[in-house]
Amino acid sequence: MERLIAVIGPTAVGKTKVSIDLAKILNTEIISGDSMLVYQEMNIGTAKPSSEEQSNIAHHLIDILEPQADFSVVDFTELARQHITTINTKGKIPILAGGTGLYVKALLEGYQFNTTPSDEKLRAQLDNLAKEHGNQHLHDKLAEVSPDTAARLHPNDLRRIIRALEIFYLSGDTISQKKLTDQHSLLYDTVVIGLTMERNLLYERINQRVDLMISQGLVNEVSRLLESGIPVHSQAMQGIGYKEIIKYLQKDTDLPTAIDSIKQATRNFAKRQLTWYRKMPYITWFNVNDFATHNDMMETIYKQIAGKLNLRIE
Repeated sequence: MERLIAVIGPTAVGKTKVSIDLAKILNTEIISGDSMLVYQEMNIGTAKPSSEEQSNIAHHLIDILEPQADFSVVDFTELARQHITTINTKGKIPILAGGTGLYVKALLEGYQFNTTPSDEKLRAQLDNLAKEHGNQHLHDKLAEVSPDTAARLHPNDLRRIIRALEIFYLSGDTISQKKLTDQHSLLYDTVVIGLTMERNLLYERINQRVDLMISQGLVNEVSRLLESGIPVHSQAMQGIGYKEIIKYLQKDTDLPTAIDSIKQATRNFAKRQLTWYRKMPYITWFNVNDFATHNDMMETIYKQIAGKLNLRIE
């Protein structure tokens, strides 16, 4: 089996630093598992690793698409599997850094997804239904035809709800079809490291990160994207941080309210991430608050990885 290390956890917990430090120790490469880092020119609002952070470690699936492009779990799993194979053939163990919960679970557990073509007319009809009756109306429709899919999706995740309904109406199928592995095994020889911390401290870090994004120029970043012709309703611009600043730029709200909305949405996202990860029993969790220093934590994490993958412990 090909080998893989995954570093996951809620947003702002410190996955980027741990992933980079591990990559340095293991002399390997990083594959981003984040659905927003694929977009070029979207750096501040996505908390993308800096040029300096990326300079000494090869990073994959970052800055590969224009902001107006769509990107799906099908695209991610296909590309990530290619990189995992390539890096393994070099004799290295790739590190999957962070990630969107569905993306990581689909990759590790080997899900194959429905490839039903899109129908723009049907999508427009469903979008109009949401505008007329609200997102919950579409979510309820999805719950009627595919309860499992509806349970995975938040009522405000309109794009995925529409896609799920589109697949059902066009093919009668649901989004996920089958696993490439049996029920209890993973597709790779994998160590999955989960980072967590006390909830109140995590929320404090999230609030501080949003303030930092604003000071780094998030408003200007969103403004430049809009001025360059990126559609307001494109997939990338619906990301947390972007859609709230768009409301401010369109004078639908003031800046303090937009900032508070970003913080609240990010805290809610972190809570949903932790709920999602509870469905993944193969994660080995490390509470950041349990370690006196970052180096102490890295030493413990490395020993866990070395023991599982039979690596030499120095």
